Amino acid sequence: MIKKFKVTAALLSIFLLVGCGNKVSDNSNENMDKDAAKEKVLIYGSGDYTSINPALFEHGEINSLLFNGLTAHDKDNNIIPALAKSWEYDEETLTYTFHLRDDVKWHDGEPFTAEDVKFTYETINNPDNGSEIATNYEDITNIEIVDDYTVKITLKNHNVAILDYLSVGIIPKHILEGQDIITSDFNRHPIGTGPYRFNNWDQGQSITLVKNEDYFRKSPKIDKIIFKIVNDTKARVMQLKSGELDLAQVTPKDIETFKNDDNFVVDIMKTSDYRGIMYNFNYPLFKENRELPNALSYAIDREAIVDNILLGYGDAAYSPLQMGKYNNAEMDKFEYNPEKAKQLLEDAGWKLGSDGIYSKNGTKLSFELVAMEGDQERIDMANFAVQEFKKIGADVKLAVKADIDWDNQAAFVIGWGSPFDPDDHTYKVFSTHGGANYNAYSNEKIDELLTKARQTDVYEERLKYYKEFQEELTKDLPYTFLTYIDVVYVAKNNLEGITKETVLGHHGVGIFWNVEDWDLK
Repeated sequence: MIKKFKVTAALLSIFLLVGCGNKVSDNSNENMDKDAAKEKVLIYGSGDYTSINPALFEHGEINSLLFNGLTAHDKDNNIIPALAKSWEYDEETLTYTFHLRDDVKWHDGEPFTAEDVKFTYETINNPDNGSEIATNYEDITNIEIVDDYTVKITLKNHNVAILDYLSVGIIPKHILEGQDIITSDFNRHPIGTGPYRFNNWDQGQSITLVKNEDYFRKSPKIDKIIFKIVNDTKARVMQLKSGELDLAQVTPKDIETFKNDDNFVVDIMKTSDYRGIMYNFNYPLFKENRELPNALSYAIDREAIVDNILLGYGDAAYSPLQMGKYNNAEMDKFEYNPEKAKQLLEDAGWKLGSDGIYSKNGTKLSFELVAMEGDQERIDMANFAVQEFKKIGADVKLAVKADIDWDNQAAFVIGWGSPFDPDDHTYKVFSTHGGANYNAYSNEKIDELLTKARQTDVYEERLKYYKEFQEELTKDLPYTFLTYIDVVYVAKNNLEGITKETVLGHHGVGIFWNVEDWDLK
């Protein structure tokens, strides 16, 4: 747990010194006391981390505070310059030329250069490193350093999404070169170029960041941000109310707790974040019965989930591209139809037994559905799905676990979604060799369409490919899509700077995009 004396511990040490000093030191310590009292500290209720390294791990909200990419996103999720101040693209050679800022320093004082850019992308693309995001960069064939502040990146295919992906945090060559990046101490003591510097990591309790006085944009207004590890959403509510947290994401059910309390501001923000039931095609039941995801997808009343679990703060889901301009509104939405679910099972040879459970060739329609411990919304959705499956003759049991066994679990309540280019969270999730394809899903037609879509920048052509992709998904579902969720952030009323209109990504990531402008009044 975070030490509750985040400021007072420092003050206590000052008071002890005052008791032992002379009058001159007393005055000095009084000034120190005033300076400490002025320190602006934001305590954020965060999920836990085991490593911090943007080249290896995608799900790191803290990355945006510690690192910068060549590009970045603005409040409307448009691409803007960051470490690269400008760029050109040569369509004939498929080469981007990036002109880098020459006023950027790493948190240890060393200068940022093109060497770091080359090192980062080569690290991501090194298969020995097992980067979760490697498939985003597989089209990079060559990185040429022209000089310290100019770098050329050549692609093997035109890739419309590459500028989005170049927003990934750049990592320092001078620290990591020659190290095993997977086991490097850097992952526990990260050094970046971002608006905040790493200060301290109390395992399982908190990660403390302090503002980067030399940040190339401008020094942040908030002096210190503490990522306090509070995985359980109920605990976050209690700690917001007790004053232990200043900002946290909570569930829609918690809105009532804060909405009439003038000490807090409740921000309900749209996201591209969806929830679904991921079926593991390495698991015998689903490997041998590929018809099951489609049949089971008719068994769940998504509107009931939105109304009763999300309390209306979300939308029924049917597509991974539903919240963007590439959505196929004409695709099969698998609307609630339990009788159709049963019919599809029976058409595939499943027979209803005397115990009310379907079986086929001696195999019961029985499996375990896993939801992550501490995520009450997913647990509630999983429990609802279990009851819905039972109604159609599927014996499904809920398992709430702290760890994910991707290889051996039967089904899992997954979350994905990106507000950026449609290639993001589709190619790497649904293509056969995608870095985030955790359920061994493989469909040649899907692979073909996603590849074509990322290689054309003609909107009409991309739209056609993505619409076909969504139609193909309905023929061979990897998931049962459940809901898109609105994200609920609760903050103390003195926090300013959050852009409420920004559409956020998976897990509500994106809220810190302009953190250097935030302030505590």
